[in-house]
Amino acid sequence: MNDHEVHEECLRLLRDGMPDPAPDTFDEERDFLPLGLDMDGDVAVVTFLHQWGGGGVDPFIEGRTFHRRDGEWMGLGGGGGSAPYEPLVRRSSGEMGRYLYKYGTGRTVRNANRLLPWGAKWVNEARLRASAEVTRVRVGKRFLHVPPHGHIVVVWGARRGPVVEALAADGSVLDTLDLDSPAVPARSDA
Repeated sequence: MNDHEVHEECLRLLRDGMPDPAPDTFDEERDFLPLGLDMDGDVAVVTFLHQWGGGGVDPFIEGRTFHRRDGEWMGLGGGGGSAPYEPLVRRSSGEMGRYLYKYGTGRTVRNANRLLPWGAKWVNEARLRASAEVTRVRVGKRFLHVPPHGHIVVVWGARRGPVVEALAADGSVLDTLDLDSPAVPARSDA
């Protein structure tokens, strides 16, 4: 895998959306799998699960942020961290210790070309994992479908992070999570 391939895949996903059904195995030709996508106005984020061949290296989840300028998505940067144990296996709320938890965040500047250091505008992202009981999450007025693996990513450009609600199949609220609050550690077996 190289950076150019991942960037091109991000642009394709931003244009076409996530595959349905969500992939649950790695392709022989690629060592990365798209996990999530979120768009909010002119900002977006795409996450991938990376698995390097030969074993020995833990899977890694990376998030890349984008800003739409003049009708085109421009990459801003990103980062990531270790994936949870068995990252493609969905867990129950009992196994996870809650319905929804935040396991990663990122932030990139979207107006890096400004002349003075103050006045920076940011694109923020949070990587979340939803339990098996959660079918959708509500972020403000947006609804995000939870894929079979349970990973969700949320993007925002406002100063304050949104509140995310985990919803059951009947639409009832199972859990809420303020994305401005610190991450809640997951149980070690989640």
